[in-house]
Amino acid sequence: MIEQRRSQRFQLRLPLRILRVGASTVPSAGETVNVCSRGILFTTDRRLEAGETIEYSISFPPGSGSSVGADLRCLGKVLRYEGNVADPQSKDKVYVMAASLERHEFVRE
Repeated sequence: MIEQRRSQRFQLRLPLRILRVGASTVPSAGETVNVCSRGILFTTDRRLEAGETIEYSISFPPGSGSSVGADLRCLGKVLRYEGNVADPQSKDKVYVMAASLERHEFVRE
């Protein structure tokens, strides 16, 4: 099978916070599954609807020689719901979602 994606995906497990969905403040937690320049695949404890505008933040750990991490604050749209899985630690349902990455900025902690 030939890969037809436009940009390379990076398998990164990083903490993710959903800050807003549409005009509503909806604090929710999750984790990235993979990231590329055009979007992300992530897990979250809340199911979102395709087409909704979403503001989210991905937390990066401190780099070598630094004690300060950074957050990548992003704005995009929910692209699709891919299903759900059981969280092995809590046994709660975790939703797998994809979102675009249309605008972003790095914010230091």
